[in-house]
Amino acid sequence: MQFTLIFIAAVTVTTLAKLWLARRHLAYIAAHRAAVPDAFHETVRIGEHQKAADYTSAKTRFDMLGTLFDAALLLAFTLGGGIQFIAGQCNGWFSTPIMQGMAAIVAVLVLYSLLEAPFNIYRTFVIEARFGFNKMTFKLYLLDALKGILIGAVLGLPLLFIVLWLMGRMGSYWWLYVWLVWMAFMLFVQFIFPTFIAPLFNKFSPLQDDVMKARIESLLKRCGFIAQGLFVMDGSKRSAHGNAYFTGFGKTKRIVFFDTLLERLSINEVEAVLAHELGHFKRRHVMKRIIFTFALSLAFLWLLGVLMQTTWFYHGLGVTTRSTALALLLLFMVLPIFSFLLGPVMSAYSRKHEFEADAYAAKQTDAADLVSALVKLYQDNSATLTPDPLYSKFYDSHPPAMVRISHLQSAPI
Repeated sequence: MQFTLIFIAAVTVTTLAKLWLARRHLAYIAAHRAAVPDAFHETVRIGEHQKAADYTSAKTRFDMLGTLFDAALLLAFTLGGGIQFIAGQCNGWFSTPIMQGMAAIVAVLVLYSLLEAPFNIYRTFVIEARFGFNKMTFKLYLLDALKGILIGAVLGLPLLFIVLWLMGRMGSYWWLYVWLVWMAFMLFVQFIFPTFIAPLFNKFSPLQDDVMKARIESLLKRCGFIAQGLFVMDGSKRSAHGNAYFTGFGKTKRIVFFDTLLERLSINEVEAVLAHELGHFKRRHVMKRIIFTFALSLAFLWLLGVLMQTTWFYHGLGVTTRSTALALLLLFMVLPIFSFLLGPVMSAYSRKHEFEADAYAAKQTDAADLVSALVKLYQDNSATLTPDPLYSKFYDSHPPAMVRISHLQSAPI
């Protein structure tokens, strides 16, 4: 009963905090909607600034509704008896504990996804479409969803089986064995993603622009980076947003540009954006994040090992049937509630990496090119130039536009 009260309090506090932050964000955007910030007077038109404000506000208002729905859904699955009911049905359908546990976890995840689907559909086909970003047909949306389910089944079900088997057979140190399997699985997915998974959703063509290709290869050589290829992705098939990224692990590393990005940026700007991404590798940000993620997952698995031995953990979350599968499911459902206040710490760590990558790019290319590229990306993606500072500290992995550009412009040459 005591843990139930703690859980209800955590859900209430987290939900109210999210709504309060969203209201602050909306008010701050509205207060700065009428004028373009001084730093962007020469590069951003008032219409573009107001479109970004309206787009961000529309997403934020809808996310407030999603926050309430998520809280209600979590309470329904836990204290409302949803998980216990589903587990009871699965126990009647299957005879072995592993199959019962797998069925319960899969059933909850599928039901959760189905209930969340209307929100995803509205976000894509109403909000994104209203502001001219969505290029996806409903048929393509369903096809993507089907592919995602199949990939999840092919990769996730064997992993889930192994995890539950280890939890049941490896004694009190099962969490260490599961952690080793989890690490191997994540590295394996990183390795196969560029060549086997990503092409199922998008078309990747070798970069054809010889001038741009020569500039990029020169930059890569200068930075000591080896990639398996330069590719252009047909991102315009789904969205008007532009981006560029690295993918893969080890010898499978690829550099991928959205076609929408190449259409908008000059060669100098593309080179500057790529230099920023290279900065993440040169400063070992990718490796640091992998190590941090693995360390965090080890801590969570150890915590699960402790909690699954207690009665109050299950009963406090509305579950009377104790099992390794339900303990795993419960922890990962309630963990975001109890870890929400760590958001600013995680965001600050990510923003630190972004500043470092920007500084690296400014040394390898002209900082002015990166600034102009960032302005165009903020314009194309309709990212607001005036986010609420506190909201941004909780949610934004990248620094606000004005702060980021100010850092670049004040950096020593």
